[in-house]
Amino acid sequence: MSGSGRATTGTAEAGLVVVDKPAGLTSHQVVARCRRLLGTRKVGHAGTLDPMATGVLLIGVNRATRLLGHLMLTRKAYSATLRLGVGTVTDDAEGETTLRPGVTDLDPAALEAALVPLRGLIEQVPTAVSAIKVDGVRSYARVRAGEDVALAARPVTVHRLDVTARRDLVVDGVPCVDLDVVVECSSGTYVRALARDLGTTLGSAGHLTALRRTAVGPFGLDEAVPLTDATESLPVLGLTDVVRRTFATVVLDAEQEAAVRVGRALPGLALPAEQAALLSVEDEFLALYRRRGDGAVADAVFCG
Repeated sequence: MSGSGRATTGTAEAGLVVVDKPAGLTSHQVVARCRRLLGTRKVGHAGTLDPMATGVLLIGVNRATRLLGHLMLTRKAYSATLRLGVGTVTDDAEGETTLRPGVTDLDPAALEAALVPLRGLIEQVPTAVSAIKVDGVRSYARVRAGEDVALAARPVTVHRLDVTARRDLVVDGVPCVDLDVVVECSSGTYVRALARDLGTTLGSAGHLTALRRTAVGPFGLDEAVPLTDATESLPVLGLTDVVRRTFATVVLDAEQEAAVRVGRALPGLALPAEQAALLSVEDEFLALYRRRGDGAVADAVFCG
């Protein structure tokens, strides 16, 4: 098979499932459920979603699990609710409250001014309760063990951070402001850290109360399959379909195809982008190659 189009559950076809993750499940629990539905052990996910978060989670099946690391690097989109006035240890609603400074008299101009430095290429300190490793140990494990963890800032890009609705309210006696926002950002961006930093910039505190991922690269909620107890089958997007939607592509001649099948460099091949998917004339996805000098070298070979 060429790997294009959709396969049905149980065929063990290599490809991608776009899942609409429900609240309350970890990403690993979603993978476990998909393994049962698909009838194969070789299943993984790209871009972890916390249990409270919902929305698009990309599930790789069989050979497509090797593609997941590349898909994680694509742009992501979210709808979220940020609560200003209260901070938590996790920077989201699942963590213990640590700060209650409240927010009063927040005018639109001050809010917009505080949002500006959170847009574009920024240096973001990740949430301490996260899966980032510090000397080989997950940061969240260190925090839960009572350590004071200070993670280093790292560059991320926030392409869009716009407020779509605002509600002023009182929570447990604390004046707060809830903001519904739309976020488009690079891989590695923590939306809950944006909530924290917005609160800090305003002289208060903040945390995330709701998060829904609406897209990962070209894959959106419109094609995501709800994963519920009643879900009986999962449509699998074939590998060629996936890479055509995600990467620039090049169709090879027979001599180039033979070289790619054994992972050889392709001198003189001008790729249309820094990284491109290489296809056979029969529309089989062969490999991801990267520019080097006047040619291209293999990032990952997917054909046998």
